[in-house]
Amino acid sequence: MDNENSVIYGLEFQSRALCAQYAETEKIRFLIGTQSLKQTNNQIHLIEFNEEISTIKTSVFHHSEGEIWKLTSSPIDPLKISTCYNTLTGENSCVMRSAILRLPEIENHDTIENLEIVTKLDSTSLGNDIRTTEFHPTIANSAVTLTDTHVVLWDISETEGKLVSSILLEGKNSPKFTNGKWNPHQNCNQFSTLTETHIKTYDIRSGELAWNIDNAHCQFIRDMDYNMNKLYHLATCGDDGFLKIWDFRQTSSPVFSRSDHSHWIWCVRFNPFHDQLVLTASSDARVLLSSAASVSSENISETLITDDKEGFDTKQKLKDGPLQWCEHEDSVYCVEWSPAEPWVFASLSYDGRLLISHVKKSLKYQIML
Repeated sequence: MDNENSVIYGLEFQSRALCAQYAETEKIRFLIGTQSLKQTNNQIHLIEFNEEISTIKTSVFHHSEGEIWKLTSSPIDPLKISTCYNTLTGENSCVMRSAILRLPEIENHDTIENLEIVTKLDSTSLGNDIRTTEFHPTIANSAVTLTDTHVVLWDISETEGKLVSSILLEGKNSPKFTNGKWNPHQNCNQFSTLTETHIKTYDIRSGELAWNIDNAHCQFIRDMDYNMNKLYHLATCGDDGFLKIWDFRQTSSPVFSRSDHSHWIWCVRFNPFHDQLVLTASSDARVLLSSAASVSSENISETLITDDKEGFDTKQKLKDGPLQWCEHEDSVYCVEWSPAEPWVFASLSYDGRLLISHVKKSLKYQIML
């Protein structure tokens, strides 16, 4: 695509951690974490985008704990974020850690401040690597840390996280978790995980397996995302270059499947407002905005009865497949929709280049009319 509709923001360091500020629904804000090899140089950038005049304001914070591999934000408290970071423990050794941090109230942009760690999450006894820390969708003081071998539920109300429960990944040949996410449905009692080519979802109350999809992809699954508007639908993507959408009540085959990237897909996101729009980010250096209209909650007939003279009004339904794309110069590990504006999304490539882009007006009108 024409990146001419995108606003570009460049970082000094490499980066692969991006999230939206989910609890902020008035301003278009995204957060970026850097991966500088020098531990004390790492930063978190808060990006605020003014859509009317296409300008960016930034606030930069020190993250001296280490290079950031995953960044998430609370869906309840806009000032709370979590980081998963690699930190030095000696001259030649590093370990993964995770913590909950608090952003200061933003008054002056373009300033550099230190971030306050409000809760430390010590999961070293429950796995050698930390994949992600995910805030509970509805409970402010609850979060899950996913290590390579455990799902760890925390009470994060105090400075030291209290371990509530943990679930061990069992299986032959020492399988490992690669990513995880809360199921926003089912009363938010389920946590879904990815392990190699499989999806395993646990009931967080009992620790039992609630449902699973084996061999969902033929190669490693990298990411998943739930459709907020359809109860049983989730999207997955992976090293086989496929985007798939599943109805987990019938897991024999996906309800939607496409392979439009030429390399691994690292990230997938449903539009939270218009779920026929799906974003994917790939190490082919492209972000694709695709239509999954045939399985969306807004799936409609092409001909609608109206009150005009003809009696019919033909509405062109979006066809499944790519709608537009953004070009980067390096692998794209993250893409996110804005919670405040359904037509704006951000993508981040490993070279530290952030693009803030819009859904094309023609597509927007096609969906809205």
